[in-house]
Amino acid sequence: MTSYVIEADGGSRGNPGPAGYGAVVKDAADGQVLVETAEAIGTQTNNVAEYRGLIAGLQSLLALAGDGAAVEVRMDSKLVVEQMAGRWKIKNEGLRPLALEAAALARRLRVTWRWIPREKNKDADRLANEAMDAAAKGRPWRLSGSSATGSPGSRENGLAGSPAGGPGRKARASASPAAAQDSLLDLLGSDDVSAGQEAVAPVAAGTGWRPPTTVATTLLLLRHGETPLSAERRFSGLGDPELTANGITQAEAVAARLSREPYGIQVVVSSPLRRARATAEIVATRLGLEVAVEEGLRETDFGDWEGYTFTEIQRRWPDELAAWLADPSAAPPGGESFEVAARRVQATGDRLVERYEGRTVLAVSHVTPIKMLLRLALLAPLDALYRMHLDLAALSQIEYYADGPAVVKAFNDTSHLR
Repeated sequence: MTSYVIEADGGSRGNPGPAGYGAVVKDAADGQVLVETAEAIGTQTNNVAEYRGLIAGLQSLLALAGDGAAVEVRMDSKLVVEQMAGRWKIKNEGLRPLALEAAALARRLRVTWRWIPREKNKDADRLANEAMDAAAKGRPWRLSGSSATGSPGSRENGLAGSPAGGPGRKARASASPAAAQDSLLDLLGSDDVSAGQEAVAPVAAGTGWRPPTTVATTLLLLRHGETPLSAERRFSGLGDPELTANGITQAEAVAARLSREPYGIQVVVSSPLRRARATAEIVATRLGLEVAVEEGLRETDFGDWEGYTFTEIQRRWPDELAAWLADPSAAPPGGESFEVAARRVQATGDRLVERYEGRTVLAVSHVTPIKMLLRLALLAPLDALYRMHLDLAALSQIEYYADGPAVVKAFNDTSHLR
């Protein structure tokens, strides 16, 4: 059962003109408003404002409930709902970055998409109109009747207070329906919608079983080759050992494999640490590509445990190790928790998918970042990190689609080393 509902809207007076958006997060069980947010965004089009409203709603839910929350997103914008569900193409390049940002946020949640008529989207419509009023006056939006407490532009009601839009809070008229329809038809080809065609019944997102509707953005995830520390099964975080001779041989084997079909790698990125960069350089040279360094792909900082074996750590830091194994928010002494590392890796993964949309990217990294990206694709909890094993020079693969789902296609593949 869906746990949350997001209702989002946006509009402009003039298309383009003074624009704003509004979004509401509700408890799906009783309809109580948990968060509402809005913003005046200057001069923009209806569609830009609608996407901005969606993004704000998704961000608000993630801040409230975290990754993996189940939500039904309801909007009266047929364009946004159908594009996010992957059934309509994005033909306006100005909307593409917003759609990619929204899709990256949606991948962190369990989302179903539903079109609703405007009269059933009154809360978000009211907030969007308040924001448009503010934009027309060149002012920031402020919550009606709110105090100065809390951050401007948003409110969390918690468990107290009445839902927004109650008695005495009349919704204003929204942006012109005719202008919105003209904008929609400009964006879509004749194969998407015919002039005068009415919006159909509410739709839901795919489940991941149906075929993808767009070209995938592919991340091939490669763990670096052997180092002196990995050969002795020692913790190796921000320490910077070189590859061993065996590690170089492993990297060369990966390079030979990836230079053949069907991979077609177009981009190579790497952690800044030497063992990953050396592995990436060997592969990139074989492919005739350059290596771009991504700081967010670095390994977790293991602090005082750097260079020690598991047994040595168990003897010297038994309580700290037990806490670390039991709780992803616990950090090694002087180090970084998996919870903190997760935020860094997730931001990096979202950035790579957006930057290299539709391309095949080889990302050379380490055990923790690769596991993080895989568990995010699977919507698995942080605890899943303790249930994965990655070998040296192993390949894994994730495909990301604009219609929402991320699909793990391979995991810990070392066939090139045999």
